[in-house]
Amino acid sequence: MCFACMNCIDDCPEDALSFTMAGLDTKQVVPAPDLSRRQLVFSAAAGTVAVPLLASEGINTDKNYSPLLIRPPGSVEESEFLERCIKCDQCINVCPTNVLQPATFSEGGFESLWTPVMNFNIGHCQLKCTLCSVVCPTGAIRTITVEEKLGKGTFQQAGPVRLGTAFYDLGRCLPHAMEIPCVVCEEVCPVSPKAIQTKDVEAKDVYGNVVVLNKPFIVPDLCIGCGICQKECPVTDSRAVYVTAVGESRSLERRLLLTNRGEA
Repeated sequence: MCFACMNCIDDCPEDALSFTMAGLDTKQVVPAPDLSRRQLVFSAAAGTVAVPLLASEGINTDKNYSPLLIRPPGSVEESEFLERCIKCDQCINVCPTNVLQPATFSEGGFESLWTPVMNFNIGHCQLKCTLCSVVCPTGAIRTITVEEKLGKGTFQQAGPVRLGTAFYDLGRCLPHAMEIPCVVCEEVCPVSPKAIQTKDVEAKDVYGNVVVLNKPFIVPDLCIGCGICQKECPVTDSRAVYVTAVGESRSLERRLLLTNRGEA
């Protein structure tokens, strides 16, 4: 299946390949457009509605795009990503955990429709997997190594590739909201030291008995946004822990914390 990525044209050693638009059959009769007053008014109204929808996230895409749009590791900044991505689904097809899914309209509007996003209710991003970056034909997801993804070796100073940051909905988290013991998110957190840690808190159960609960909390500097905490959270209808794109590596505009006032 051809995705019109043009890579074959660039790589051909004999310059034997080219790309042209298919010619129009001159024998085909093309009807004249209906320019009646009613049709003209309807078209103008439809265009007025469509324009803001097609650019629903504003002119500066990097600043204003939805936090639900968590892109694959190695993705370039959002405005360039949307220019490069041809929605070929190769990254989605190769993903071993099925965490990569096509974006819906509600996640990013028409502009992002069918582009790859992370759905952490379905899967998570494996620490040592970079397959999506290998198969991307256009550079929307740049090729990265496992060493770069984990921030090891020569990439130690840059740190790991961060997809986002995990947050808690304390009204749904079992230990925080219902005094029910649960540390699933802390147990499955794959980074070392763990980005999800716990603190012992004394509380009373419904019978008045004093119990000690391990209440989890996020260490933002350690979180890489892999999403396994969200995937494994036992509160399955709407997860008590969830990941957004805030703090992702690819965008300076989406840093989690503001810089100190004294910094340049």
